[in-house]
Amino acid sequence: MAYEENSQQMSEPRYDCLLFDIDDTLYPFSSGLSALVTNNIQEYMIHKLGIEEDKVQELCLELYKIYGTTMAGLKAVGYDFDYDDFHGFVHGRLPYTTLKPDPILRNIILSLPFRKVVFTNADKAHAAKIIARLGLDGCFERIISFETLNPNINTESPAAVMESREIFDIISYTANSDTSIKLPKTPVICKPFEGAFEHVFKMTNINPHKTLFFDDSIRNIQTGKRVGLHTVWVGTSHKDEGVDIALEHIHNIREALPELWEAVDDKTEEIRSKQKVAIEIIA
Repeated sequence: MAYEENSQQMSEPRYDCLLFDIDDTLYPFSSGLSALVTNNIQEYMIHKLGIEEDKVQELCLELYKIYGTTMAGLKAVGYDFDYDDFHGFVHGRLPYTTLKPDPILRNIILSLPFRKVVFTNADKAHAAKIIARLGLDGCFERIISFETLNPNINTESPAAVMESREIFDIISYTANSDTSIKLPKTPVICKPFEGAFEHVFKMTNINPHKTLFFDDSIRNIQTGKRVGLHTVWVGTSHKDEGVDIALEHIHNIREALPELWEAVDDKTEEIRSKQKVAIEIIA
């Protein structure tokens, strides 16, 4: 009886899951990997897809803005390529050795008694290499990657290729007209779109209202907020719409979110209380 009364008095924890992006979130933007990824994407567009070099930089950015990733945009406007080939070219040539183990982050993550899940637009090979280089193996119960969200995507039939000029015409027309026109759809499921988040919630049985979401992209953060997540924008101290907490570095979790460790203390106290009641009953 004493145990039942004690349990009823315990308040429900505010969070039960931590959802992490990888790139520029688990490690800082200053690593330079993001700039190399962008360069590799643009090289792929030139050398593998035959896109004019003088159009590549702008097209890369515009497709990213519209479709969440440049790769998703390239597929949407009709370029036919193998996803594994794209990922191998873009990520496979990165200097992963520049990343060093991060025992501070590992200790932070392992010290918290919550579920921890990774949600990245990157491919599984890239995610695994980053996590291994940072020394974070075993820290996460699941890694949601490009392949997880898009298991059968290579069976999709390619659309007709649009010329760069056509793409820019559509973008320009849409931006400067009140008339809504439909841009080509992409078969790729990815952040920052709500459907990707909903897929993750279903796959992992995550309750967004009890989940902290860490990401470096303001677009991803704002979508996360709309679908009910508590949001942590990593890489800046400035808040914006949809941002609950802003962290300059992932290491600042303890200072910015002391309530996570209060939950640890509460859990420890609950265990002690249960043990005490058990001893009293046995006695």
